[in-house]
Amino acid sequence: MKRTPCLIFIALFVLQAPCQAGFLDSLSQEILPPSKQQSSLDTNVVVKGLKEALATGTEKAVAAVSRPDGYFRNQLIKILLPRKIQQVADVAAQIGFQQQVDTFVLSMNRAAEKAAPQAARYFGNAIRQMTVEDAKQILNGGDTAATTFFEKKTRAQLFEAFKPSVTTAMNQVGTARAYKELIGKYEATPLAAFSGKPSLDLDEYVTNKALDGLFLMVAEEEKKIRKDPAARTTDLLRKVFGGK
Repeated sequence: MKRTPCLIFIALFVLQAPCQAGFLDSLSQEILPPSKQQSSLDTNVVVKGLKEALATGTEKAVAAVSRPDGYFRNQLIKILLPRKIQQVADVAAQIGFQQQVDTFVLSMNRAAEKAAPQAARYFGNAIRQMTVEDAKQILNGGDTAATTFFEKKTRAQLFEAFKPSVTTAMNQVGTARAYKELIGKYEATPLAAFSGKPSLDLDEYVTNKALDGLFLMVAEEEKKIRKDPAARTTDLLRKVFGGK
């Protein structure tokens, strides 16, 4: 039986087993009626499965980062102090203001968590607008090819959508106030007279870090769906990606 690119894609998604002709043949027999195995239906079925996988993965990723501590308690994506501010924080902590440093870090992560839910709409639009050519590139790509697709299609839009939300959220959770207090403590030290006040676009920094963390979590969900049968939570995902 001729192996289409779509069937090659399916083989990449099964457990981590090597590609074998017998498996591919039996899977195609199950998904497609014999009379249509050489038609465009095979592409449609697998692309549908791909879209469902993307919807499942992005939904889980957005939910994971949007909950309280979604960023703050996840060491993979926790937003840390920018290097420009780390010296300020170190000095402030040494003179008894560790609490202000901790509050600043927590508030940045809380702002990201508040902004994150709106990402679902942009991911959904990208999935609906995905072309067959887009699907082929994802199918022929690596373990995070879909994440790369999402970042290319949505990062600029998400930045524009996230930044005002991050700004609002930072005001609500006290990020700007915590930052000003931290800088104020630093400026009162002798070191500030020599090094000057650090310059930072806080809104831009937190927005970019929030997006970095979001796409990292999308990548983690994509890897699970490709490799872990337990992550295939619908009949279509199990059928297309598990051969069951």
